[in-house]
Amino acid sequence: MTMAIPDHLDLAGRIPLTPARLSVREAVARIVGRKASIRQERLSGIHNPWGHGIALTDPWAFLELCESAPVLDAARRVLGTDIILWDSELFAEAGLYRAFLDARREGRYWPVAPLAGAVVLVPVAGDDPVPRAVPLEAMGPEMLCGLEDAEPLYVIRLMPATSRFVRDPAHPANRACMEEQVLVNYSNRPLWLLSGADRANNDLVSGFASAVPVWASGATPAEGEET
Repeated sequence: MTMAIPDHLDLAGRIPLTPARLSVREAVARIVGRKASIRQERLSGIHNPWGHGIALTDPWAFLELCESAPVLDAARRVLGTDIILWDSELFAEAGLYRAFLDARREGRYWPVAPLAGAVVLVPVAGDDPVPRAVPLEAMGPEMLCGLEDAEPLYVIRLMPATSRFVRDPAHPANRACMEEQVLVNYSNRPLWLLSGADRANNDLVSGFASAVPVWASGATPAEGEET
């Protein structure tokens, strides 16, 4: 779980480097207010404090929602005890996710073997959203019945910890994702064990750090230069 940050700090008049924490509702409202300028792919992995979502919002607010009791209770009813969080995505309009489902794209980018999981739908416009978990194989546009197309929707993607998250970029799901969603790379995403135990020896270490720039890792020392 994340550490709470006090609402008021004595900084002797200085501007804090750490901004005040946002509620999920406020975070969503800010993104919806500027949705026309945000590419959908940038809202993938919005719960990840080490991802590109940090430039848009407070990822910790979304991570806490993913770890919350209502989400876990809904997920356990579908997946059982052992659960891994591997992705979440905010759709500023539920109609965008409906189109995503109409195109049969949910599941296409899941690098999970054997393929299994659940999608947790959280209508995040209200004060007390009620999550609903749907098995991956049953996920379709009809599952959005009752949601207005203009309503923001938070989609949480979970896998059973009895499956393995495949980080190989050559895996068909990863290749399809990188070709069709060029700003998304699931192969280096961090995984969170939300409940139970990891039964498939998943890599639960990668991704928990900011990416090193390519130029920093690719530079070679000049001839004769000390290394």
